[in-house]
Amino acid sequence: MVKRKSSILLYFGLIVGLIVSIFPFYWLAVMATRTTAEIYSFPPKFWFGTQFISNVTRVFQNIDFFGAFLNTLFVAGCSTLLVLFFDSLAGFTFAKFKFPGKKWLFVLLLATMMAPSQLSLVPSFVIMAKFGWVGSFKALIIPGMANAFGIFWIRQYAEESVPSELLDAGRIDGCGFFRLYWNVAIPILRPALSFLGAFTFIGSWNDYLWPLIILNDERKFTLQVALSSLNGIYVTDYAMVIAGTLLAVIPLIILFLFVSKQFISDIAAGAIKS
Repeated sequence: MVKRKSSILLYFGLIVGLIVSIFPFYWLAVMATRTTAEIYSFPPKFWFGTQFISNVTRVFQNIDFFGAFLNTLFVAGCSTLLVLFFDSLAGFTFAKFKFPGKKWLFVLLLATMMAPSQLSLVPSFVIMAKFGWVGSFKALIIPGMANAFGIFWIRQYAEESVPSELLDAGRIDGCGFFRLYWNVAIPILRPALSFLGAFTFIGSWNDYLWPLIILNDERKFTLQVALSSLNGIYVTDYAMVIAGTLLAVIPLIILFLFVSKQFISDIAAGAIKS
């Protein structure tokens, strides 16, 4: 009887958590089908309206949505590939190789995770200006091609998952560093890399502040910057803004659904190993 009550409470808690998690996306979709006046109406309307096509049409009329979509896809895709390569390379090295200053370098790496990213905005902009990269995609991709979190994540995963005996066997067979990395470590690290890839792609896709600062050509705007231009100075058509936001969120929902099983298993695996 006690076990049954515990199961009921568990399922009830899971259902409540599911509703709380899904409701913001449902509410976003509902508001995207309403007019701005209906969004402000009371009591609020909890079912879909008929203005979605009209709202989306106004989004396409006011910004180059598909151009911004392709820009964002290019930046997020390149950033993700570079992060996966460099973070896995550094994390594997920290986990399985000894070199002078390894301990202090790793402590320094962890210390960078404690500093707010906003502190680096001005120095980063100055560096990009010196390189002549202001207004280019290089300024969005190159500075973020490696990050402390990704290196830490891969290091923690590789330390427990990649057997040292397997690396020793590879060395006996004549494998060098990159062959050990590519042929031995990468197949084992795939679960961690899939999580890191999804995490990085979503973060790059949603990035707003740095693209807003560094981009000065509307043709190169990412989705978040382009959508921000929908906000008027005096009056804002919130129905149009929300419709554009929904369109920007849909690719991320598709990505999550595509990798959901692997995504959840990777988080669980990482939690157990750490």
